Amino acid sequence: MDWGLVRSSLGPLLEGLLRGTLPLTAVSFVLGLALALVIALMRLSGRPLVSAVARAYVSVIRGTPLLLQLFIVFYGLPSLGITIAPWPSAIIALSLNVGGYASEAVRGSILAVPRGQWEAAMTVGMSGTTTLRRVVLPQAARIAVPPLSNTLISLVKDTSLASTILVTEMLRKAQEIAAPTFEFFTVYSVAAVYYWVVCLMLSFGQTRLETRLSRHVAA
Repeated sequence: MDWGLVRSSLGPLLEGLLRGTLPLTAVSFVLGLALALVIALMRLSGRPLVSAVARAYVSVIRGTPLLLQLFIVFYGLPSLGITIAPWPSAIIALSLNVGGYASEAVRGSILAVPRGQWEAAMTVGMSGTTTLRRVVLPQAARIAVPPLSNTLISLVKDTSLASTILVTEMLRKAQEIAAPTFEFFTVYSVAAVYYWVVCLMLSFGQTRLETRLSRHVAA
């Protein structure tokens, strides 16, 4: 392994991580989570058409590769007269993907809240919307922490696919650094360490959050 190349690639790859991978992850996760909540509530709707639309969306997202979804948004939509720049394309595709997967975690968490919580809130005069917002969703959020954390960790790694649509994130930086020397193993290994460290930090944060929420519930 070329240790000189390792040292010289640390800075550019860190820049790709901080300016590309992490912002792409953060924006896509927030938007995807908001979409997931909407889809989950649609799935739980008593209106068959609304529920069917949500089921169809989840089925399409979970039944097609993320790489294909990125290609459809960036390379496919221009044939319909819709051209979107690389960054927004990546955010749209990643957010839609997160929305499809996370919606099932959110829906399952809402269903895991005991039915008695709904009934108790209704007895004190709360409307369905208020009960959902003030009673059910806070409890569902605690239940959803582990699956949503896994979704976030997966998203960090999935952002590497954005390099295929010309987004400059960490993997694309690694490709640019390795291309002149063909030292792909060395540079990609450094990038792998960066991904691993970020995922370790997120896993640690997940554990701390779960512990804190459990302590709060126990109290």
